Amino acid sequence: MDRTPSRARSLARPISLQLSYPRSFAPPRQTVSTQLALSLAAKGAEVGLLDIDICGPSTPRMLGLENEEIHQSASGWQPVYYHENLAVMSIGFMLSKPDDAIVWRGPKKTAIIKSFLKDVEWGQLDYLVVDSPPGTSDEHISIVQYLLHCQNLSGAVIVTTSQEVSLVDVRKEINFAFKTELPILGVVSNMAGFTVDTETLRYSDAAGNDISEAVKDLLKGTFGEGLRAEGQVGT
Repeated sequence: MDRTPSRARSLARPISLQLSYPRSFAPPRQTVSTQLALSLAAKGAEVGLLDIDICGPSTPRMLGLENEEIHQSASGWQPVYYHENLAVMSIGFMLSKPDDAIVWRGPKKTAIIKSFLKDVEWGQLDYLVVDSPPGTSDEHISIVQYLLHCQNLSGAVIVTTSQEVSLVDVRKEINFAFKTELPILGVVSNMAGFTVDTETLRYSDAAGNDISEAVKDLLKGTFGEGLRAEGQVGT
């Protein structure tokens, strides 16, 4: 199915979305950026979703676009279209296999991010949502350097979870934003209200045998109610 819109557009009003999340668990961050892009598109806006998580691109999978490819034309790279008004670009579209590892140093990451902004035929966008990896490294420095002086730059949204090990990273992201004069639109505390009844959890061994009760008894006997608290302080 050809999702490419028939009318040509040029990049106009970008909103840069800087997203951070604990390094061990990225999908919820990309869920927020994906849902934001889908919501804006559903309201009729022309939206671009740019995934600059070079080493862990998940956006194609989040949108069910794993088998799509980008194409080169006289005007530049053609992004993949989820809808006529939602263009998507990710290095995940360039991999021969989804499990291929990208082992790049900083300069190569910087170059591909510049190409995503400069050489992609984004069209006349109302919003450009940029999904970045956690941290304050090459990807973040590059995207801020390229977009900070855009007249219509809205700012950054920080995505985190409520535990302290996540907030440590987020404080660094916020300091990075202050140092680079990147406006912060707000902080999303993902899964902050999520609770689960441990009695509903099921566990099995390597052979598939149900060992739920034994595991629950072991956890209660070892940690009691202090499992979460102990994890916060690193013990």
